[in-house]
Amino acid sequence: MPRLTQQLRQSQRPLQIGWLVLFLLAIPLFFVNLGSVALRDWDEGIVAQISREMARSPIGSSVWLYPVTPDGTPYLNKPPLIHWLVALAFRWGGVNEWMARLPGATLTALSVPLVYILGRELFPRRTAAIFAMLVYLTLLPVVRHGRLAMLDGGLVCFFLLMVICLLRSRRDLRWSLGVGLSLGAIAMTKGAAALLLGAIGLGFLVWDTPRLLTSTFFWSGTLLGVVPALGWYLAQVLHYGQTFIIENVMNQSLSRVWRTVEANRGPFWYYLLELVKYTAPWLLFLPQGLRQAWENRNLSWAKLLLVWLGGYLLVISIMSTKLPWYLFPIYPAFALVVGNKLAEFWRVEDWLGGLKSSQQPYPRAWAIGCAVLAIATTGYGIYLSVISASPQYDLLIVLLAISLTLIGTAGLIIRQNAQFILVLVWGCYVSLFLLMMSPHWLWELNERYPVKPVASMVQQYVPKGQTVWTSYQWHRPSLNFYSDRTVLPANAEIILERWQQDKSVYLLVDDTAVRSLNLSNYRRLAVAEGWFLIERQGAPQQLEKLPSTVTSVAPTPLLTEPQG
Repeated sequence: MPRLTQQLRQSQRPLQIGWLVLFLLAIPLFFVNLGSVALRDWDEGIVAQISREMARSPIGSSVWLYPVTPDGTPYLNKPPLIHWLVALAFRWGGVNEWMARLPGATLTALSVPLVYILGRELFPRRTAAIFAMLVYLTLLPVVRHGRLAMLDGGLVCFFLLMVICLLRSRRDLRWSLGVGLSLGAIAMTKGAAALLLGAIGLGFLVWDTPRLLTSTFFWSGTLLGVVPALGWYLAQVLHYGQTFIIENVMNQSLSRVWRTVEANRGPFWYYLLELVKYTAPWLLFLPQGLRQAWENRNLSWAKLLLVWLGGYLLVISIMSTKLPWYLFPIYPAFALVVGNKLAEFWRVEDWLGGLKSSQQPYPRAWAIGCAVLAIATTGYGIYLSVISASPQYDLLIVLLAISLTLIGTAGLIIRQNAQFILVLVWGCYVSLFLLMMSPHWLWELNERYPVKPVASMVQQYVPKGQTVWTSYQWHRPSLNFYSDRTVLPANAEIILERWQQDKSVYLLVDDTAVRSLNLSNYRRLAVAEGWFLIERQGAPQQLEKLPSTVTSVAPTPLLTEPQG
């Protein structure tokens, strides 16, 4: 028996080393330059705020079980699993962008070898699993969103674990406990998402292995794994009562199916457009991969991927609220479909030389698509470097790398050479690495004023615990995080009401708002990025009526948190 155990350990050692190599392959993309740019509104700023409040409290205190916002209000938006991890990172490495993003980036990097493991469970050929993993690793939205201090990287990691355990439970029911634990982790990450992702797994079993649904052992193991998550939800209901059910379960989860949150709406085909925009050039191979899956729909791998892709995409397309990162859980299935199709064309002799066997010709659309993308990328690079008023040469280097990759790929496809797969993978990997090295990987930060200088000004001049009112119409959780103060957007009426009634008033306004509000007796404390921080001097003065010019100050349509 000891000899047999030693042999088993030796046989598993290469597999463990292989997983480590796959994880190490993901590290450059997910960790390089991770803390180089500010946290993004909305989710990053919110997660960082809640996690910092936890980190400030002793581990095991009530704040960890019942999270609160900086002003002490109960945080009922999302379950706290990722927040716990970020809080632990804050306690270990300090409160900064790197630590805020570290847990999400780590979980997303771990999902890379998980895609490979899932591919080995589904496909008879190891090549298909390898290509699926490489496609997943070089998808722009996976790398970009996976690096953020958001919930979706962890969500996908736990979902992949659930699917792997589900597949293995078909031949060993003990894996059903892993199904339950993974499903519980999903529920502790994004609440109602566990219902949708669990339904995908259930739909696959109904189609592929209905006998498993009648197994008492399977359901017992699954329910046992979900118990910790159910315990947390029960604790919240006992502590907050009906408020938790309304805010967390309904307003922040289920109601997004029929209610649009913060104008984040879109047409039914919104996510199809997202796939087209951000999954190139791998999108070129998806139609052939889907056709292959449909033709083999009697096989388990095809059943799973069709239910996964079709079911998930249908549900999120029906939902009223549309957010780009809702598409994240579909990318592993996308990569598995594409990777399996690419493996069909892989020939070792293309790489090593020698006599080539006959094979079906590559679709012409692949070469044409790569050529068109190369032309478009080159044109955009020329615009940035020559035509644009502010040339961005670092981004030009990224675009040139992509363009050269696509040109080489198109040439190899025309020559019917399977090395185009390796060239495309390596080119996408290098291009993504160059993009992550630049500050352009989080381009949403350019949509609003730079948050750090303004937050530093607010933190320096405003006493802790004091509310700051701003004429900026959007709530910015990142500003609250960096300033460690509560900055609330308000329209002209609210600002003037606070100016008249409060003993101490601080305003963050631009020059237009200062003139239109027609305020008196104020002191200008500082200015940053065109925003003035002002404080009232003296006692509040009642105004008989509002100034006629206040209508030029923008109203405030957003006061809540559109967290994904």
